[in-house]
Amino acid sequence: MQKVAVILSGCGVFDGAEIHESCAALLALHRAGAEAVICAPTGPQMHVMNHATGEPAEGESRDILAEAARIARGEITPLPDLDPNSVCAVLLTGGFGAAKNLCNFATEAAQCTVHPEVESFLMRAQGAGKPLGAMCIAPVVLARVFGPDLNPRLTIGNDPATAQLVNEMGAEHVGCAADDIVVDVANRIVSTPAYMTAGNIGEVFDGADKFVVKLLEMCS
Repeated sequence: MQKVAVILSGCGVFDGAEIHESCAALLALHRAGAEAVICAPTGPQMHVMNHATGEPAEGESRDILAEAARIARGEITPLPDLDPNSVCAVLLTGGFGAAKNLCNFATEAAQCTVHPEVESFLMRAQGAGKPLGAMCIAPVVLARVFGPDLNPRLTIGNDPATAQLVNEMGAEHVGCAADDIVVDVANRIVSTPAYMTAGNIGEVFDGADKFVVKLLEMCS
């Protein structure tokens, strides 16, 4: 059975992993006969958001791994403990956590840096020839890590300002609809916009299905 590392960034669209997107990716992997190895970096989130009000929850602090374990139903691996050679591919889901916890794109834009555990894992995975996939805003993580050297083709949908920042990091942005994907054959990278452009959960799941099928094809 193919195993795919699914890197989450917490739990909840405004400060962690987007739950619909995460479930869409996990369901698509299951239906394709693959096993998800859910993992997350360790350490505190950038901040905690009250999802009912959309405002920061003052005085609260939560751990990225502990929050991501909510989506994983407790079955989660700390990213530093996972060997990239134990999986056939790597998948990053979206949500603001990708831009706040996996990297600091939310505050630093094209000058962002990537969480050291995430950067190390991605570089080792790519060096071992593992295909990489990213949903929603998560492609900015790949742009920051690989843009200067690989010039990967990526999508975050069709937002011009964000697309320009992706290009500034050395990647090549490609416009894409929510239910479609962008494939970089040379660099073995696939991306899909998910809620960056999706108008409903159905479009997210449609895109995730196509995205996961292609990611698994790249494993062979």
